[in-house]
Amino acid sequence: MKCPTCQTTLLIADKKGVEIDYCPDCRGIWLDRGELEKILERSAEHLSDRTNYESDYKKYDYKEQHGDYHKGHPHKKKKSFLDDIFDF
Repeated sequence: MKCPTCQTTLLIADKKGVEIDYCPDCRGIWLDRGELEKILERSAEHLSDRTNYESDYKKYDYKEQHGDYHKGHPHKKKKSFLDDIFDF
């Protein structure tokens, strides 16, 4: 299948049981019918398990946000469970 944006051949990645079509050039992501629902379902399952809170806190390096924290990292984006799925 070709990328609708740049006509490059799409690559397929299996992320946590969901097949995701993505373009290596423009980095577009395309989901087939039902795949978004699978991602949302897996995300809800992950977030509903309280034991994941501590492991996510350590894995994604969340820090307490006190006054001066953002001065050294003004645009640092927090990571989440979904970053693992969409990491290409």
